Amino acid sequence: MTETDLESLLARDFASVTPEEFAALVRNASRGDIERVMRGELRTRVLAEIFGRLAGQFRAEEAGGLTALIRWEITGDPVVVYETAIADSACTVTEGPSDADARTVLTMGDAEFLKLVSGTSAPVAMFMTRRLKVTGDMGLASGLTRLFEIPRG
Repeated sequence: MTETDLESLLARDFASVTPEEFAALVRNASRGDIERVMRGELRTRVLAEIFGRLAGQFRAEEAGGLTALIRWEITGDPVVVYETAIADSACTVTEGPSDADARTVLTMGDAEFLKLVSGTSAPVAMFMTRRLKVTGDMGLASGLTRLFEIPRG
């Protein structure tokens, strides 16, 4: 897939791209393609759309009585932070860090984040190769894939 294909589809109206289409885009894009797309306003729109969908992909039935704050730190220019708060079988997503202590902090670059949320990269492999850094509750981090509907890349 060329930069033009990826960029033109995401720039058009990312909100209309299904999770499965997004997974296919990421799977077929090179790291360089992703890095070129994840700059400026398009990066902001892509991250906002992904995090905007996250609460809708939450599997409340899998959460049980879980209460947790998960902080996502997406490195790049600039570093972007989102938080997902899970409580009472519900998930809320906010942009920016709160003053609350996160139970788990996930830190990764743009390409790694896109591969993680599109299901095109294995989280354990990303962690073992240091492309994903986890601080805090490792058990919670390792169970996130069961808490959210992730497309199969």
